[in-house]
Amino acid sequence: MTGFPWQEILAVLGVLIPVIAFVWEFAIVGRKRLGYRIQMDTTPSGLNTEHARAWQRLERRSGERLKHPSFVLIRIENIGSAPINTGDYATPDTDNLGLSARFPGRTVAGVLVTELSDDNLESFFHKDKWPDASDEEEEDGHKVGIVKLPKVKLNPDDHYKVLVVLERPGKQEGTLPEPEVVGTITKAGDGRISKTRGQTGTPRWVVALICFLLMVGLTEPFIFGQTMGTGAPLECAEGTLKVTGSTAFKPVVEQAAKSYEDYCSGADIDTSGMRGSVAGLQGLEGEADPKLRANTVVFSDGSAAAGSPALVPRPKAFMLFSIIANPGTEVHNLTQDQLRRVLRGEVRNWAELGGKNIPVVVVDRESESGTRMTLEERFFGSSPQPGENSTDCEQVRGDATGQVLRCRRTSTPAMLETVANTPGAIGYSESFAANSNPGVIEVRIDGQAADFDAAEAGAYPYWQTEYAYTYGEPAPESLPAKFLRFLTYQEGVDILRHSGHRPCAELRDAVSCEPSVPE
Repeated sequence: MTGFPWQEILAVLGVLIPVIAFVWEFAIVGRKRLGYRIQMDTTPSGLNTEHARAWQRLERRSGERLKHPSFVLIRIENIGSAPINTGDYATPDTDNLGLSARFPGRTVAGVLVTELSDDNLESFFHKDKWPDASDEEEEDGHKVGIVKLPKVKLNPDDHYKVLVVLERPGKQEGTLPEPEVVGTITKAGDGRISKTRGQTGTPRWVVALICFLLMVGLTEPFIFGQTMGTGAPLECAEGTLKVTGSTAFKPVVEQAAKSYEDYCSGADIDTSGMRGSVAGLQGLEGEADPKLRANTVVFSDGSAAAGSPALVPRPKAFMLFSIIANPGTEVHNLTQDQLRRVLRGEVRNWAELGGKNIPVVVVDRESESGTRMTLEERFFGSSPQPGENSTDCEQVRGDATGQVLRCRRTSTPAMLETVANTPGAIGYSESFAANSNPGVIEVRIDGQAADFDAAEAGAYPYWQTEYAYTYGEPAPESLPAKFLRFLTYQEGVDILRHSGHRPCAELRDAVSCEPSVPE
């Protein structure tokens, strides 16, 4: 059922059903339609009170007073879309009778046409065309009053009203049957005259049509989700994929992997091996198993070292990194020269740079970290940084007494935790992770905070391109190829943005995924 075009079918039905309903209502069934409404059916009370006056004198033509009168007002109307002509009434041409209004349990005392929507309708009620307006008959032992109505030509929306004065044979208890208008119009569905209602609400067919359209609107996403969302989308592939490399990029990859697995139930993506860019690249290059090598992707902060022609890079994101410090240092800005001096161990106390009187503690990443390689590339060039002289970030080893304390951490989370908990500590991290950690402060560089626009303009120096590496070109329909396309063109792009990175496609220099300004 995955490929069944449910969405297109529902869209067509959403248009077709209203059109059919309109044609059926107004062009087929409703083209010629005659309706009637009982607008009043009442019995006056208190005829013997002194205020009744004229009501007390209601009488038949014979002069006999009406004892139990009632009044009915009937509206006859053209409710179709075409005129109703005198020849449309289903009675003989020689008979001018068109309709009959029946009043069970009552007899007719008088008839009066009270309202004409068009003055031209008056001619149909002249004595020569309407000589006898009333009659009566027996039915089940009761009298039934009848008002004979002439054949009246009615254009669409035309109407006329008839006021009928009736009398009960005797004072009867209970409610009498409702009046009824009977007659047939040819070429109009079943042709019978319809009892209509006042136009105080929405017609039932319109309500039904609205309900249908609402049902289509609510059902379409559900059906589409059931048939498409839970099935395999276009970029799905089955199998197992191993992802290694950058710990700074690991949160993005973990979220993207989970999202991809939710879409593609046959995919299994393992991100547990993300322990550093260099370690990931070396592991992929040295992998001897061709199958495992073909199903591995490595993410690296920056490009791989020269001399690895088998590793194929694909720039995925423009990343920002931040210099972070323990809030107790009270240092919020460093020039690039000051930063280099601090990280080399040339500044021993933060008071030397206007901060608090507290010793400097440098927290480094291991040499295989892409974050550290980016730091060295941007600020130190070919000059190496000193090695660590502490394992616990609390005490220097005995042979390093008198030096600035230096220690290393193996991941971005470990770096953030150590800097947050170590007085006087300074380190570096991927910017989104640093900004999300309230235990550290981000140190401005030359007065500039970590910002994508500033980095693209050359004002912020600590940035890097995040690359995805495969061993050779993966097969187009393979899981590695489709997962990388998912990161570039599908939901993965939103995950990149949400994680504080900028997709390469959104940079001015999208191909190289680097600032377009000259260095």
